[in-house]
Amino acid sequence: MSMQKKPQMVEAVMFFRERGGICKQMLFPEFEALLDGVVNMPEFADQQLRVAYVVINPRLLIKAAVFFYLDFDERGAPDRGWNIPLQHLAEKAGRGPDLGAGPIRLACRSQCPVSWHQMHLWDPSLAPGQNDLALLRDAAKRNSLGLLVEDETAQAVAPERLQMASEDGWYASEGGKEAAAKLSEKLDQEHRLKTAQLIKQQRLRIASLSQQREEELAKLKLASEEQSKSLQAQILGLHQALREQEALNTTLKAQLAAQAASFRSAREEMAEQLRTLEQHGRIESDVVRRQLESEIEARIAAAVVEHKEQVAVRDVELAYRREQDVQMQQELERLRQERDELASQGCEQILERLAALGVVFVVYHPGAGHLTIPLQDIARYQDNPMAYAAAKCFVSEAQYRQWLAHFQQPSCEATLPSGERCAIPIDRVDSPGRFAVGDSNCCSRHKASSRLRTVG
Repeated sequence: MSMQKKPQMVEAVMFFRERGGICKQMLFPEFEALLDGVVNMPEFADQQLRVAYVVINPRLLIKAAVFFYLDFDERGAPDRGWNIPLQHLAEKAGRGPDLGAGPIRLACRSQCPVSWHQMHLWDPSLAPGQNDLALLRDAAKRNSLGLLVEDETAQAVAPERLQMASEDGWYASEGGKEAAAKLSEKLDQEHRLKTAQLIKQQRLRIASLSQQREEELAKLKLASEEQSKSLQAQILGLHQALREQEALNTTLKAQLAAQAASFRSAREEMAEQLRTLEQHGRIESDVVRRQLESEIEARIAAAVVEHKEQVAVRDVELAYRREQDVQMQQELERLRQERDELASQGCEQILERLAALGVVFVVYHPGAGHLTIPLQDIARYQDNPMAYAAAKCFVSEAQYRQWLAHFQQPSCEATLPSGERCAIPIDRVDSPGRFAVGDSNCCSRHKASSRLRTVG
């Protein structure tokens, strides 16, 4: 006699498309084989996918879900450094919406039981028509994985086994009234529980939308700051070029004025000589006049030629200096590259060995949390850890440093008329993206917004 397999809880993994919808499903052992490199998925090459780990009961209802990211390389192999404990997160997760079998255990970015894994999770969309939880529920019901299902058909009771109560028991007794009251109380409690679950689901959706809005605002703010800095740099460059051109024009005008004064003095001197010679005779004066005019023209031509030669020499010198500047910049860039290559030759081999062994480089920065640094970002992180952490928080490095000083010592930084710092304790702003200089680091008396209202 062969034994039938009994339906039991099943772990599965479902992959989401970029524009919504589920594109692939697999059992958890198949997913572990994918992580171990036994198989690859070329259709996901060089992509970051949204994935959901789900626990399904024998009635094809979801009991737990964990929403996480998974990166694939150009060959379709998953990230070797991926190490999220899905089963542990599912066991420790908080309550979520009811998908048919009571409130599920839900782990996502806005509800993560282990803080340093939060950055690798994502929040499901709960919008009508685009509800990711509803997609998971429907996919589990379709049973594309071929899971064993528990038989729900109830056995019908034969008519001959039905018994009719005596006539005196047709009407509700005291015990019946008490049972009806308990049933009413139970229904009321179930209604309250469902209402609380619906409220929690809406709160989760609101928290997800708020976090998405804050990330979008932080990205827009960072892009605006970078564009403003670029425009400021262009304006400074144009001002510098204008000042140089004005200085050159002033120098040339001074040279022309000096030459004109010299020409005027020479003309006056020659005119005086001409008047003196006119007294000695008309013919001699004509000869002298012609000689003087030719001499003046020769001097003028010589001065013009000399001036042109000076300008040409200066142009050559400027071109030579520009060429030298370009060569020096190229040489400096080459030396920097050689320095970086020499500095990273020894360390990169060790880091590549560690990465091949599955070691993950994790650092902690306030505001950004625990950051997993890919191997290709190690050099950039070593050059400027603060800038790396600020980029992960979607703020500039200067704002991140100001927020960090406020985070370590949340007190008013305004300066009193006596020259001393106000130093009144204030509320700490936990997110760098919400930090505003002159407002978040000041008490209510010194906030920039309150001063503006007072002035208006």
